[in-house]
Amino acid sequence: MPELPEVETTLRGVVPHLVGRRITGVEVRQRRLRWPVPKQIDALAGRVVADASRRGKYLLFDVAPGAVILHLGMSGSLRVVAAGAGWRKHDHLALSLDSGRAIRFHDPRRFGCVLFCAGDPLAHRLIRDLGPEPLGDGFHAGYLAGVAAGRRGGIKQLLMDSRVVVGVGNIYACEALFLAGIHPRRAAGRVAGSRLETLVAAVKEVLGRSIEMGGTTLRDFLREDGEPGYFKQSLLVYGREGEPCKRCGGVVRRFVQVGRSTFYCPGCQR
Repeated sequence: MPELPEVETTLRGVVPHLVGRRITGVEVRQRRLRWPVPKQIDALAGRVVADASRRGKYLLFDVAPGAVILHLGMSGSLRVVAAGAGWRKHDHLALSLDSGRAIRFHDPRRFGCVLFCAGDPLAHRLIRDLGPEPLGDGFHAGYLAGVAAGRRGGIKQLLMDSRVVVGVGNIYACEALFLAGIHPRRAAGRVAGSRLETLVAAVKEVLGRSIEMGGTTLRDFLREDGEPGYFKQSLLVYGREGEPCKRCGGVVRRFVQVGRSTFYCPGCQR
């Protein structure tokens, strides 16, 4: 599933080909995504993409007046292709640009979405209640201590709550908790302030490093038949059940937490 670093990589990959360009045509081949593609998307021809940004896992394309809100879902990706290139199976939508290229939305599982917001996209119902960006100044130990106070649920569950902080998915929560030496099941309200500082730093390190690694694959967005330009992850615990811990040599374990696999090292995480 695309997580925050993959979405940021996608944004950086398409921005040079999208921002400042006029949309010359729109073709929707499949409207039945997570939510139906609205008719306002069909009417974008003639508008200029003034800016592109990210909020959590949502991509926002400013086509004033209004904005396109795009989510990659579980299997979605964007591709920069020649406007006349052949369509692949599961290519659902294309924005043709005055450069002679097109942005194609590809989503085999159709859990992604392409929506239109006539006003401020940050006030849209899908976005307005999101927590702070994990790499921004609003995510710090004092903030996390405030939202964790009195909570009995595991600290990993708190990290994965998009109302608390956006974009820290399952993989990165496991990795950050390992770096911080905190057991995923530890009650959020019982993690000391000094350890929360370590955890915030670990979240920023894991996501920042992953985005940096993603930058090396941006050229893939120009390959018409390529896979998404996501980085090859170098993981410390996630997906390594039964393998030796890279820090202490103990055995990495897995358990299911709120329906998601959690990986940790019992020797390193308390």
